[in-house]
Amino acid sequence: MATKNKNQNEWAQYYFHQGTNYEAYKYLGCHCAQKDGVFCYSFRTWAPNAQNVAVEGDFNSWSAQNMQRITDGGIWELNIESERNLEGTFYKFLVTGKDGATWQKSDPYAFHSETLMKTASIIKCEDSFAWEDKKWFTHRKKTVSPDDDPASEKSRYFYRAPMNIYEMHLASWKTRNGECTADGEHYLTYREIADELAPYVKKMGYTHVELMPIMEHPFDGSWGYQVCSYYAPTSRFGTPDDFRYFVNKMHTCGIGVILDWVPAHFPKDRHGLFEFDGSPLYEYQGKDRMEHKGWGTRCFDVGRNEVQCFLISNALYWLREFHIDGLRVDAVASMLYLDYDREPGEWIPNKDGENKNLEAIAFFQKLNSVVFGEFSDVLMIAEESTAWPMITKPVSMGGLGFNFKWNMGWANDMFEYVSLDPIYRKHHHSKLTFPMMYAYSENYILPVSHDEVVHGKKSLVDKMFGDYDSKFSGMRAFLLYMMTLPGKKMMFMGCEFAQFREWDFENQLEWFMLDYPRHTEMQRYVGELNNLYLSSSELWEIDTDWAGFEWIDADNADENIISYRRKNVSGSEIIAVINFSPVERKNFRVRVPKTGVYKEIFSTDEYRFGGGNVLNPGALRAQTEMAGEEKQRYIEIDLPAMGGVLLKKAPRQINK
Repeated sequence: MATKNKNQNEWAQYYFHQGTNYEAYKYLGCHCAQKDGVFCYSFRTWAPNAQNVAVEGDFNSWSAQNMQRITDGGIWELNIESERNLEGTFYKFLVTGKDGATWQKSDPYAFHSETLMKTASIIKCEDSFAWEDKKWFTHRKKTVSPDDDPASEKSRYFYRAPMNIYEMHLASWKTRNGECTADGEHYLTYREIADELAPYVKKMGYTHVELMPIMEHPFDGSWGYQVCSYYAPTSRFGTPDDFRYFVNKMHTCGIGVILDWVPAHFPKDRHGLFEFDGSPLYEYQGKDRMEHKGWGTRCFDVGRNEVQCFLISNALYWLREFHIDGLRVDAVASMLYLDYDREPGEWIPNKDGENKNLEAIAFFQKLNSVVFGEFSDVLMIAEESTAWPMITKPVSMGGLGFNFKWNMGWANDMFEYVSLDPIYRKHHHSKLTFPMMYAYSENYILPVSHDEVVHGKKSLVDKMFGDYDSKFSGMRAFLLYMMTLPGKKMMFMGCEFAQFREWDFENQLEWFMLDYPRHTEMQRYVGELNNLYLSSSELWEIDTDWAGFEWIDADNADENIISYRRKNVSGSEIIAVINFSPVERKNFRVRVPKTGVYKEIFSTDEYRFGGGNVLNPGALRAQTEMAGEEKQRYIEIDLPAMGGVLLKKAPRQINK
């Protein structure tokens, strides 16, 4: 057995330095075993430039025990024995750099960590959690890999299922007694949040929750994006098993879990990855690539084998050990461009004289190939803000290999449009129609994200032009447009009940707003619109090509009206007509493809949604007129001001 373990360790070392150990967390860090009633602990870390590395912790009264360098590439190891179980005790590495300076470092591979400004790693060896989500994984496989061959590369790029994501920040969704979280004492636990969140998002018609980073980070004000311990779920809300409970609860209620993942950068906290062995190690060494000045962070050297193992193993760790359903990869553009947030003279072109980071391109292709090689049914979502091509195309085609990308261009265009006085909207009508020019160039998610409701950008409802009531009607029209366009959907927490205040990470959402009718009506509207989306395959089955979408009238700029058809694979269709003008249109003609009777199946203007109840309750029989030498079919509807309707052809009645 000892020989077998030795061979396994030698292979783990070899593959780690080669850049192909995708289970690096099973070797590096702290690992436990029992032999003849004695607890055995192996500590390992990577620090090639260090003069010396030691381990200190509760178990040795914080007196350093020196580690031994066991590979030329810089892996250090210490094995200790204990008569007592050290699970839950604290430790750190004491690293001495080439210059003789000594620093206490948290374990980069620690599974559990102190939180907030406390920085020790915690020994975590036992995983006793009993998962109950087998049924969910059967559903996930059918949903994400619907082809006859689920392992086929093309399968994951044709997601013929609804996807409606509820993005959230765990610390500020709700807090204990509604108190501020700034003192770190009013967080709900993972278990408490799960028990309340799961039925809420299910009722509201969401398919997934997407969590802003929950990897351990010392500073609340970073929202989780300045991670110091990539393998440890933050202890703010409980233990790693408590987080497993959260995921399991979501899955048993039919809700997927997506994590925000941050491979672009890490903070310069001394206890973290920053100059881990006394010099740049996890970060680039060259000054032209080392830092993101705007963020005050260091950039991962994704061209280095050991760093690739750290990051790719970490992505797989969350998918394997916590049953996560997908990763939203943060700040992809900042990694792809050598000149991102850099002035001329601050960056060096690649070997071809271009601003493309060739190492980052190769890293993303490797990451996605490895992830999908093990999990054909997960989501890899790029937050990428430029027109970089083929983000969501397979690696075999030269793409980066993600299966979805946030459509941030659509979001920017729409938020600009809805903030305009309607009298000027005809001059900006292309904001509504231009997104369809590139809608099928990538597999898109239409995002209303946390970034759009902070820093003076206003909440979603407050972005809308006009007085109090106009803002609500404008938001209902915007959401109808969003939910009926090609592309999957995402909305940030609080938008569903039209919170007026911008998101504030230190305070819970303004749930008290539901005491006011307009906000309750908006929550009802969002829930019913979401559930209509889920039950209408016309709105999601063909999101990747023109077979699922057809303009009826894209050019009615003077009246601020657009209309289009959404179709499923069987040919059934839903017609959307949306009026972004504050003027009601009586007897408005809508071209329809077939003769027969049409029904209004949804309206933004119902009283119970806060509207004026301009509805079309009866049968809408198609009429025919000559348009030149061709027959043209149409129906007439009453189209509400700043509102929209969905229409569907009624089944043909057969007389008996």
